Amino acid sequence: MKWVRNLYDWVLSWADSKYGGTALFILAFVESVFFPIPPDILLIALCLGGIAKSFRYALICSVASISGAFVGYAVGYFAWMTSSGDFTAFANFFFNNIPGFTVELFSTIKAMFDEWDFWVIFTAGFTPIPYKVFTIASGVFDINLAMFFFASLISRSARFFLVAFLIWKFGPSIKSFIDKYFNLLAIGFTVLLIGGFILIKYVV
Repeated sequence: MKWVRNLYDWVLSWADSKYGGTALFILAFVESVFFPIPPDILLIALCLGGIAKSFRYALICSVASISGAFVGYAVGYFAWMTSSGDFTAFANFFFNNIPGFTVELFSTIKAMFDEWDFWVIFTAGFTPIPYKVFTIASGVFDINLAMFFFASLISRSARFFLVAFLIWKFGPSIKSFIDKYFNLLAIGFTVLLIGGFILIKYVV
């Protein structure tokens, strides 16, 4: 959609501004609640513009994203369902206007939480799955807050620091590789990690 592309270009334009770090914090924060553009694109651009600051930008992105996750959790906990178990007008606004939010997906996430809890949040935080949907769902389904924080801390930090490390290590030459393959690598790593724990739990 054209508006998504325009939004993408607008986010990327902050890389050339002296307020790039502040924009990165705000973007990573709101992306954990509702914003459709992931902060990785601005993180990559900022790291490429100042490779020596790559890990600083990754820290900004991580802190902001995890902080925003708690806002998403609070939205789900306090504002998503009525006392009778129906979706609120606020929730229906998200379903009708925010990409990635559907009633069917929330039903699926509930079943996923019942089976996998920690790993659902970790996977959403590390892979291209829309993290904001899972932060809100965690509040809706009253997921243990300490576990939610721990899973978010590990997954979001791992994602952003991995991007920063690749740029710090390989410089601009790694950009096309990240753009093309990072999401696939993130999914593959998560599948292998979770698969290893399943193997330990049920086979070993």
